Amino acid sequence: MYEATALQEAFIVKKVVTVHYFEYSKTFVFSGEQHDFWELVYVDRGEVDIYAGEKKYRLSHGEVIFHKPNEWHNVKATGEVAPNLVIISFFCKSREMNFFKDKILKIATAEKNLLAVIIKEAGHAFSSPLGDPFTQRLERNAAPAPLGSEQLIKISLEQLFISLFRTYHLQKNNQSVLNERLEKDIVDIAMEYLHENLGRKTKFDDVAKYVTVSGATLKKAFKRKAGMGVMAYFARLKIERAKLFIREDSYNFTQISQMLCYESPQHFTKQFKDITRMTPTEYAMSVKAGG
Repeated sequence: MYEATALQEAFIVKKVVTVHYFEYSKTFVFSGEQHDFWELVYVDRGEVDIYAGEKKYRLSHGEVIFHKPNEWHNVKATGEVAPNLVIISFFCKSREMNFFKDKILKIATAEKNLLAVIIKEAGHAFSSPLGDPFTQRLERNAAPAPLGSEQLIKISLEQLFISLFRTYHLQKNNQSVLNERLEKDIVDIAMEYLHENLGRKTKFDDVAKYVTVSGATLKKAFKRKAGMGVMAYFARLKIERAKLFIREDSYNFTQISQMLCYESPQHFTKQFKDITRMTPTEYAMSVKAGG
């Protein structure tokens, strides 16, 4: 005879108070508050100074902090970069939440995706603007939300907590596993940044600053994961984009070199040949011959 098994739950989120995605100016200052529920603050871009009780922290891109219930806290921009923040406040009485007290954690790609789901589904489910700092209650949309939007917010939050807990608590005695995870995330963030900045003059230090790691750490991680240096990878990305432009036959070589922020058409031609063993002209002729 079959017998059902009640599933155990570690983190249970019963209620969400607010879901925010803020795009602040570089001079933003929040005066501070305290409340009887948890609050998650994640830095999606830039950096901010966080005050929690009597402690001050500097949070950079990719980092998250949890404010425990009844903890006074505030946040302000550093005056250097305009930050983007995800802030989610919620009720969760699970004892495992105590693990997150007074910690700053690095968010990996999988957890960023969970936060993205929460922001997306909040936009479906609630009419309250995600960028309104004065929101104290989420108002449901008048039109029916897609099936399960609010449940996906709950599930994603709980999955986020489980993922962070497993990484930083259950694996705390296995530093190599944690290092591997963080190293992969460093490289993923760096590659994403390089892809988005093909048309800008980008230096190695710019990448390290964006990823918020030292140059030595970035260099080592990137070499291990990508098999080449950061700028060598960037050069190959540029040439792959240049090859696409040439195949599309919409721009001349001078325009392509400018669009990819080369110092000169000659520099573009030299790097193209160094990587492909052909000049741009020879590549264009090979494409036409193949066509």
